[in-house]
Amino acid sequence: MRDAIRRNMPLFPIGIVTKLTELTPRQIRYYEQQGLIRPSRTEGNQRLFSFNDVDRLLRIKSLIEKGINLAGVKEVLAREEQLLEARKEAEKARKELSERDVRRLVKRQLMVPDRPGSALLTQGELSRFFRH
Repeated sequence: MRDAIRRNMPLFPIGIVTKLTELTPRQIRYYEQQGLIRPSRTEGNQRLFSFNDVDRLLRIKSLIEKGINLAGVKEVLAREEQLLEARKEAEKARKELSERDVRRLVKRQLMVPDRPGSALLTQGELSRFFRH
């Protein structure tokens, strides 16, 4: 099972989360009301928190302890999410670029343009794999 899946699994009831974060249930419910966290709910409407939810609550607590008000906390968390998304996009673009470079290299090696007739595949066969 991937780590991202594990970290998002709703596992902890609010009682455990209060012990892990040293926040009161009232504070946790308030942060939920403000849209800072979104715990899962059971069929009986019980909140269940994931590891990521606990980490986010600890981040919120840390920011508030530094004197940042709730509006500031929302802004900091939003910017952190934007930065994370930008990093994911950059990584995706880097991988796509790498795949494109590999395709070009393979195409050059298969075609061997300086020796006519020495290509491993003909131009028609290559067109299935490479777009011009």
